[in-house]
Amino acid sequence: MTLHPLYSDEKPPERFTYPFGYEPHPLCRQAATEVQTYIASHKELQDDADRGKMFGVLVCEQQGQLLFLAAYSGLLAGRNDWDYFVPPVFDAQQPDGYFKQEERAISAMTAETDRESRKQRSQKLQRWLFDQYRMLNAEGQSSQLVDIWQGYYRDRVVRKFPLPPGGTGDCCAPKLLQYAYQHELQPRCMAEFWWGQSPRQEIRHHLQYYPACSGKCKPVLSWMLKGLNVDPDPDTLSHPRKPIAIVYEDDSLLLVDKPSGVLSVPGRNETYSVETVMRERYPDSYVAHRLDMGTSGLLIVAKTLDAYRDLQDQFLHHEVRKRYVALLEPPAAGQILCPAKGTIRLPMRPDMTNRPLQMVDMEHGKTAVTDYEFIDSNTVSLTPHTGRTHQLRVHCAHPDGLGRPIQGDELYGHTNPTTSRIHPDDTDRLMLHAAEIWFRHPVTNQPMHFVLPFRHDKLHLI
Repeated sequence: MTLHPLYSDEKPPERFTYPFGYEPHPLCRQAATEVQTYIASHKELQDDADRGKMFGVLVCEQQGQLLFLAAYSGLLAGRNDWDYFVPPVFDAQQPDGYFKQEERAISAMTAETDRESRKQRSQKLQRWLFDQYRMLNAEGQSSQLVDIWQGYYRDRVVRKFPLPPGGTGDCCAPKLLQYAYQHELQPRCMAEFWWGQSPRQEIRHHLQYYPACSGKCKPVLSWMLKGLNVDPDPDTLSHPRKPIAIVYEDDSLLLVDKPSGVLSVPGRNETYSVETVMRERYPDSYVAHRLDMGTSGLLIVAKTLDAYRDLQDQFLHHEVRKRYVALLEPPAAGQILCPAKGTIRLPMRPDMTNRPLQMVDMEHGKTAVTDYEFIDSNTVSLTPHTGRTHQLRVHCAHPDGLGRPIQGDELYGHTNPTTSRIHPDDTDRLMLHAAEIWFRHPVTNQPMHFVLPFRHDKLHLI
């Protein structure tokens, strides 16, 4: 049975879930719990799911009755036709179907066969497959997947990537919405959760809720959500304009105590930042480096272009040293703890299908090195030797690093994704603080050293 009744006194939300940043609605949590119970009670599903799989739920209404749909991304235990879950948008797994026959024929081509012919035949098959996906939306319209992809990106991406990535259209959210539209159900809210082990490259936590992937799903869902009253993108909402305190100042530079929740430089949708505030006082000032929005602590601002260029040169040649303090999530039951101090070496690169997430990639990642030393059982001092995006957050959370995410990390920890951005609360902030910095003064060449304790109700350390 694909349609599952949902009995609850909770009212559906007035607007549908924005799938790339949300707090799961209680109805979605209830539905997800039922799906999790079902998985746990079916060994043939659980064995495969335990290796790591994304599942999704869509709460709908039909003639005033609440019900939910369930889906999984890709295949589950080698199949895409489990009765409890919605079917795929297009079933390419039929053994006697054109796709599988052509796939076998391409695989059987010998090494002596012209590689270009094999490549062209594979591309032709991929295009044929995508042409079978006609995606619906709430306005009753239908469009082919490739047309949606090319219409979304236009010239920015299409010239280099005319076709979507493999697997586009097979994630949870498109499958759920497609089934709802086909059966005249009214979507009310949606959520996705991870089941099982984390992939080696990415960081996923068992039963944690996650947004839809941006690379594959954003173009498709931007089409499929047309006609629904959808929550706004949390990234477009204004953040609290916290005051920015100056720690040190002279004629060439200043150091500020950047609060958590404030950008270092203006973003795509948010203009309030350390740089914009400082430029109101000093029009020629530049932020010399950056801290993540959730990170607090010491940030250098150059008051002149010459000072900025000198500081940039110091960063380029690794003359600047920084030390951070982080409060980690408690260890999991039975977890083997890391030594009290050591070095983490995990190369990193962007997750191209799910920005801004970063991933560990031993083959293609760029070198990322962090020294660590525990201050107490949950507090760690971190000294990065490289400056990769989200380096400290990934090195703490990844199983081959400390295996313990930083508290309040909405991307790599156990906080619901973007919850802290939807409901800003300093108690739920990312517990990472730039506590110490060493550099050379850009004018006097004198060594500079500053310490800023982490003054927070959870942590009072330097």
